[in-house]
Amino acid sequence: MMSSMMLNDDRSERIRYNNPDYPVYMRRGLLSLYPDFRALNHWHNDVEFICVLSGQMKYNVNGEITELKTGDGLFVNSGQMHFGFSDDSQDAENSAAPHHTPAQDCDFLCIILHPMLLCSVFPFESDFVTPLIQNSRMPFLKLCPEVTWQNEIISELYRLYQYRELPTIPMRALSSLALVWSLLTEHAPGETEKPARPGQDLLIVKNMVGFIQKNYRQKITLAEIAASGAVGQSKCCKLFARYFSQSPNEYLNRYRLGKSMEMLRNTDAPVTEIALSCGFGSGSYYAETFRRMMGVSPTEYRKDLYSYKVH
Repeated sequence: MMSSMMLNDDRSERIRYNNPDYPVYMRRGLLSLYPDFRALNHWHNDVEFICVLSGQMKYNVNGEITELKTGDGLFVNSGQMHFGFSDDSQDAENSAAPHHTPAQDCDFLCIILHPMLLCSVFPFESDFVTPLIQNSRMPFLKLCPEVTWQNEIISELYRLYQYRELPTIPMRALSSLALVWSLLTEHAPGETEKPARPGQDLLIVKNMVGFIQKNYRQKITLAEIAASGAVGQSKCCKLFARYFSQSPNEYLNRYRLGKSMEMLRNTDAPVTEIALSCGFGSGSYYAETFRRMMGVSPTEYRKDLYSYKVH
């Protein structure tokens, strides 16, 4: 099940680790659980791995899109803005038909680990951990099963997920991350003489996205979103188009919709109450937006979930 996103003070995602005492998070997910088959964009200081079990998706990292198919994997480095999505649903959203054919779903593993697992002694951090997470030439890496060392990483991630119920899983995660990290380090591209600092545009986008995620329950204007990034409205729109292929308002509506879906799944609150608590101006506008993006009404969505649980 898609979990609610929490934010740190720097507006990065606060990961809900499987065990709060160890920085390890693993889950199996479906792209269809997200509005319009588009996961919420986010960033965090942990590193993230995606393994596609079936289907396909596209993955956006800092505005650069990578296609992933069954068997492929992806490494997302620390501090990068990223999300997975399917383009197939765009045709559905623009269709005038009341019920559209859903986009092809994608079944995937998501494994998130904090590099602090490897920092038992300072030389590990200074010699191996810091150089990789600060490597400006490696914000992400597509992992292909045809490449021997990349397939070794994918296989190790599969094994780690299979052992997720063992009480010793934190130790297995440490072992797996050490192996994966060594392979990534051995094949990482060389840094430039002067390491590049995070792009200013990326920092601006993080600030604007963080503002939306903190204030989505309230009425938000384009001017306020732009001001949170200290840019004009025109540049604000250009940055959202570049990084997310959507307008600030589209991003805001999808974020609100995602939050409402969490409430539909996890609470018995009335649909109108959910609409207003997630920032939609009225229940009717919420229902219209929900049907346009999901192909069903909020009530039908909740009923389908209940039927699935019962049977």
